[in-house]
Amino acid sequence: MTDPILKIDQLSKRFGGVKALENVSFDVFPGDVLGIIGPNGSGKTTIVNSITGFIKPNSGNIYFKNKNITGKPPHKIADMGVTRTFQVMRPYYSLPAYKNLVIPLFSPRAKRTGGWRGGGTLGNRQTIAIDILEDIGFERDSYIPFKKTSTLPTGYLKRLELARCLALKPEIIICDEVFSGLSMSEIASMVPLIERLQDEGITIVMIEHRLRELFQVANRVMVLNFGEKLIEGSPTEVMADKKVKEAYFGSEEVEEVMTYA
Repeated sequence: MTDPILKIDQLSKRFGGVKALENVSFDVFPGDVLGIIGPNGSGKTTIVNSITGFIKPNSGNIYFKNKNITGKPPHKIADMGVTRTFQVMRPYYSLPAYKNLVIPLFSPRAKRTGGWRGGGTLGNRQTIAIDILEDIGFERDSYIPFKKTSTLPTGYLKRLELARCLALKPEIIICDEVFSGLSMSEIASMVPLIERLQDEGITIVMIEHRLRELFQVANRVMVLNFGEKLIEGSPTEVMADKKVKEAYFGSEEVEEVMTYA
């Protein structure tokens, strides 16, 4: 059995008197696409923020490749190879799209790894940045990589979030609602991109409300409810669970999703 690349052990977090997480444990294995779902306020974003160092849990531990990263600052965790996208996107809006990647290509990790497609060495960072953007769907001949980021539609901004992660040549990408705000055609083109990243050896954790699309790519799903882990298993096992139906969906929506899956 392969050791987990990411291990969450009895994680708890409170904000004042509000329980955001309560003794949540789960493992992420190399090559996984793990989906984390749950109602609003169930603790999904708190888990992402805890893993990536944006908040410090009250108790419990987070291990990446058997190293305890609990409470480390975000830049240290990213330097180890754990990256994330943001539900509320945070690019440098005043810069051209490609320059959003030139910046992380100057990071210590990118210098060590050569960056995505860098081949182990960093040459012309502008060229590498544009190559990454083209690789995830920015058409080089359309000049979109050179457009000011503030002018880009949501579909390109979501891809730019992924591209900034890829610039670091990550081992894990945590996607915080990467499908949200996208049209059906944009979502349809994003699904094979997620599948391709997995095929290329990147482990992916997805926080998502778009269940139909999530179930196309996730091999395991974990459900949170009121800050506690409700169940973990395959998409089919999760959607068949009575507790999930009662706590999260309502029977009609579950049947619709199950039929699709």
